[in-house]
Amino acid sequence: MNTDQGEYRIARFRARLARGEVAELGVRVEMRGTSVLLTGTLPSAERRDEILRIAESELAGIPLHTDLLIACADPPGRPEELS
Repeated sequence: MNTDQGEYRIARFRARLARGEVAELGVRVEMRGTSVLLTGTLPSAERRDEILRIAESELAGIPLHTDLLIACADPPGRPEELS
């Protein structure tokens, strides 16, 4: 695959993330040599799985590396002690 095709597919993937069923703007998509790197923090494991499913569909045939973290928005288990 040439670089132009890879960049086109990445742009299409970014557009799909920004609109539609996901509407996720917190994922960074970068071409690294011949592979694609996805980084960012997401609200849930379900959202991460959905993004990975879309990435595998849109970027099939391009090696994919991910560093997608899940944000923990749970309240602390005990009150914070201030001194």
